[in-house]
Amino acid sequence: MLLPVFTLKLRHKIIPRMVAIGRYDGTHPCLAAATQAGKVFIHNPHTRNQHFSASRVVQSALESDVSLLNINQAVSCLTAGVLNPELGYDALLVGTQTNLLAYDVYNNSDLFYREVADGANAIVLGTLGDISSPLAIIGGNCALQGFDHEGNDLFWTVTGDNVHSLALSDFDGDGKKEIITSLCPMYGSRFGYALSNGTVGVYDKTARYWRIKSKNHAMSIHAFDLNSDGVCELITGWSNGKVDARSDRTGEVIFKDNFSSAIAGVVEGDYRMDGHIQLICCSVDGEIRGYLPGTAETRGNLMDTSVEQDLIRELSQKKQNLLLELRNYEENTKMEVSSPLNEADGHRGIIPANTKLHTALSVNLGNEAQAAHAELCISTSNDTIIRAVLIFAEGIFLGESHVVHPSIHNLSSSIHIPITPPKDVPVDLHLKTFVGYRSSTQFHVFELTRQLPRFSMYALTSPDPASEPLSYVNFTIAERAQRVVMWLNQNFLLPEDTNIQNAPFQVCFTSLRNGGQLYIKIKLSGEITVNTDDIDLAGDIIQSMASFFAIEDLQVEADFPVYFEELRKVLVKVDEYHSVHQKLSADMADNSNLIRSLLVRAEDARLMRDMKTMKNRYMELYDLNKDLLNGYKIRCNNHTELLGNLKAVNQAIQRAGRLRVGKPKNLVITACRDTIRNNNINTLFRIMRVGTASS
Repeated sequence: MLLPVFTLKLRHKIIPRMVAIGRYDGTHPCLAAATQAGKVFIHNPHTRNQHFSASRVVQSALESDVSLLNINQAVSCLTAGVLNPELGYDALLVGTQTNLLAYDVYNNSDLFYREVADGANAIVLGTLGDISSPLAIIGGNCALQGFDHEGNDLFWTVTGDNVHSLALSDFDGDGKKEIITSLCPMYGSRFGYALSNGTVGVYDKTARYWRIKSKNHAMSIHAFDLNSDGVCELITGWSNGKVDARSDRTGEVIFKDNFSSAIAGVVEGDYRMDGHIQLICCSVDGEIRGYLPGTAETRGNLMDTSVEQDLIRELSQKKQNLLLELRNYEENTKMEVSSPLNEADGHRGIIPANTKLHTALSVNLGNEAQAAHAELCISTSNDTIIRAVLIFAEGIFLGESHVVHPSIHNLSSSIHIPITPPKDVPVDLHLKTFVGYRSSTQFHVFELTRQLPRFSMYALTSPDPASEPLSYVNFTIAERAQRVVMWLNQNFLLPEDTNIQNAPFQVCFTSLRNGGQLYIKIKLSGEITVNTDDIDLAGDIIQSMASFFAIEDLQVEADFPVYFEELRKVLVKVDEYHSVHQKLSADMADNSNLIRSLLVRAEDARLMRDMKTMKNRYMELYDLNKDLLNGYKIRCNNHTELLGNLKAVNQAIQRAGRLRVGKPKNLVITACRDTIRNNNINTLFRIMRVGTASS
């Protein structure tokens, strides 16, 4: 369904995921990509022999159509687009681990050059929410930051971890774009995603349409309408050089092509200036191919023959499976009519038609041989045995599946499977259970789904005032106690004989992971207190309650003395690392000036044929260069430590935000950021406790 229309061979290596296309003069689309040695090349086949006078851009010695933009640092992200609508042309945005450059390619000048303390791992350009002007939004060390065309910082928020991919999409359909990470916006609220384990798929809001998993890595994904039906297909470029296009609804491959090296990026643009948008794929070796959607007459001939072969092979396999299943049914029917009972267990191979499968989830406190865990019990309704169980679930097992296959001596009508989810998230367990008799060679497969509650790794225990945590979250909601009990039953694995009376009441849980205590207390007034030393757990409980009770805004009072004290120490370290960074930068600047002076004096001595003085000056330069290299290593180590501590600070701000819901959450994050900027540590902790800086 795609017709190749042009191929380019550029003699420049391309760094994966760093390809962009833009109209830097407002008319001609040009390809930009990050290459080795801290450079970005700009391919402009429309304007020949354009020469630049500034120091940032030089003409490539290899190709006349290519200009090289010197960044002098390793490029970590790249994009292009309209940053200033009044200019009428696109800007090029280049991020490194320390800076963000917004570059005017047409006028060969910097729009702005900003230092970004959190680094720039990913970048996207566009409008966000109620902010009218386009923003260059960068994702870095647990933070998102948005700059306008003048370099003003108009947006900032924190994330739970480092950001490595960004996309703008109207996720909730309100006409305003929100930030989504690790994704590719498609149609409406639909988006594609790619994971580092080779998984590619499509979601529409929270509903997953499809996903596939490959042994190769997805290097780039892009949404492109192949058949002009107004719905984009998902284009994926892979690490093995394959490019494929899949249906947004089914994941079916409708086109594919192969490159000789890994795909670096997939973009789109009218690169031939003929009024038609091409899909442009770039490999890491500099090979670039452009594709156009084929016409109705030619589409039938464009499908790669290997796709047809794959389809025939897939249909043939389905046919064989169906024939095998039919033969098994026929054999079972013959056995039921003519075969005597099996002497071993008194049964034929067919299980009774009324056989049912029962599942139950509970908490197992463990013993010396086995750690505490949640437990799934599967049992049959008669004397049939369970031969094997396959469980498919995300984020619980190594990989995504778990197989339980009891030995022949331990077969029974029930089986207990330990489950230890690493995080407090609700998970769907998709079960396939093989049921038969001991003598069976063929088994009936029961398929069912059971949801594991969010807080399944917490066991209900008796309260002990001596072990009650000092840290707490306190808030009030307008909900009856019975509704809170419903929330408890839905999110925890409570014993069947649990009988929680009306308010006031309290429940105590013990974490199966680390033995930590969790108290939830309900008063007649609707006031709820959550006692736990785990601030992440407290945030999860707040967010879970807000979702269950449909709470839009929730302000809380919170105090986590131990965690806040650790954060105070981190903030002191941040100040120390900042001071060291400034001192090292000043020393480097002084040494740079000294290098220039020594170099001039050495050259003067050479011109005057004073070889002894020249030699002394160059020896001084050599020693100074060694000092600079040592200083650079110290500066790198200091920067790494600084980023680690900044990550801890940003995570603390996000955790304080997750203790609130809606507007109070946004206010806390904004206020915390302002206090850090003003270095007002005491106010920061007050905001984290009560949600506001005012007394």
